Amino acid sequence: MLDAVFRARLAGPLDRAAIPLERIGLGPNTLTGIGFAVGVAACVAIAFEHWWLGLVLWILNRLADGLDGPLARRTAPTDLGGLLDILADFAIYGGVVVAVGIALPEARLAGLVVFLMYYLSGSSFLAFSSLATKRRMEGDGRSLQFPAGIAEGSETIAAYILILAFPSQAEPLLWIWAVLVGITLLQRLAIITRLLH
Repeated sequence: MLDAVFRARLAGPLDRAAIPLERIGLGPNTLTGIGFAVGVAACVAIAFEHWWLGLVLWILNRLADGLDGPLARRTAPTDLGGLLDILADFAIYGGVVVAVGIALPEARLAGLVVFLMYYLSGSSFLAFSSLATKRRMEGDGRSLQFPAGIAEGSETIAAYILILAFPSQAEPLLWIWAVLVGITLLQRLAIITRLLH
């Protein structure tokens, strides 16, 4: 829901932040890999209930994810880079939920429902992205086309920050998040149906 607004406002600062990374010769795929490694470290910290360390590492993971795109656009964006980026995102999004479930058994059912909603919502936009390419629909410049919804990347960051900052409330927060991702699924299906009809 807020991704388009944040992308517009952060495009300039992130592009400027990518300049020194380009100067030292850091490639976008390498940055994606570094971000992924930091995200894995966040998941490990969370699983061992080091909540604040996990939170800091999660935010650093999201920062790396925010920078690899601008860095790619300053060098040479590739389809492989786009694929690696979305795979890393999905792995860490899911990994955080698994880590919370390891740390807090009472939150596991809610985490499983979040996973189901992720699976369905992700399937919808991945299938749509392929069909949109086939039909030559205009996108927003990203590797994949994401129909808008109430729970996008910005909201995921906020949701995970809340869960990691208040682990005693992780179970209800995961249930709320599952509902929001479910609403996003319905929104995306409505948009996709209209566009493909």
